Amino acid sequence: MKRIFPILAVFSAAFLAYTTYRNLAVAPTDALQGDVYRIIYYHVPSAWTAFLLFFINFVASIQYLVSEKPSAKAAAKWIVIAIGVVGVIASFLPQVQAMLPTGMRPSAVATTVIMIPAFYFLIGWLFPGQRLDVLAVTSAEVGVVFCTIVLVTGPIWARPVWGIWWAPGDIRLTSTLVLWLIYVSYLVLRKFSSSAQTQMLAAALAVFGALDVPLVYFSIWFFRTQHPQPVIGGGGSMDPKMLDTLLMSWMAFLFFAFLVCWARFRLEIMKRDVEEAHAMESLVGAGAGKASAPLTRSSR
Repeated sequence: MKRIFPILAVFSAAFLAYTTYRNLAVAPTDALQGDVYRIIYYHVPSAWTAFLLFFINFVASIQYLVSEKPSAKAAAKWIVIAIGVVGVIASFLPQVQAMLPTGMRPSAVATTVIMIPAFYFLIGWLFPGQRLDVLAVTSAEVGVVFCTIVLVTGPIWARPVWGIWWAPGDIRLTSTLVLWLIYVSYLVLRKFSSSAQTQMLAAALAVFGALDVPLVYFSIWFFRTQHPQPVIGGGGSMDPKMLDTLLMSWMAFLFFAFLVCWARFRLEIMKRDVEEAHAMESLVGAGAGKASAPLTRSSR
């Protein structure tokens, strides 16, 4: 890691700089909003990255919760497989297609559903045991950072377009704020709780918090909201140069998030190794003290 990480960090910085150039100079100006729309190249990729990280946290938390009992682990495995199979089949049923938002393709829904078991088994294979908990806290921390960017950039765009910083009662804005608060609470619990059940409690809170992600994503389709409708997968349209720039910005954000998660994951592993070593030293020291106590009394 010491050799490759600096190289990847330089590449990430260059990639982010290039996407910034495209965001500001290459992408055309929006005919209605003007240049203020360009904040979309930071707002939307940050939201997508946060959702992905919270999904990883959700999967890792579930696997950590069921890891202690083989029966629960086996049941969760078959439930995930069933969700994938049933979800793919249901995506192509006429009754389900009629419920989908305008412009959303059944094949896209099926692909998204099949990613759930794929992520589940991939994460369980790559991160066994306590590494699941490390992955959960790492993805939550970085996810909160990107979710914070979403909450900051949104009002910056809204002020010149809507005339207000925040639309009270808007379901998309409110649910996003709730999502941020849930995961901040998750991190506070991990930081300040000293209970032996902290990891389990945090995992349960993460599973609860992840349920807000679909609400945030689908709120603009199923509720009346002031938030703009999606231009990707929602029946809208977008200039090809704008779309290319948006997707490239997301790739840059994903790569940057990967590097931050990688570094944070390694740091958390080392932190736990140090804490375990200190705990072992304390136990050995306490045992040695007890063993020498009778000799001290006999010497008197």
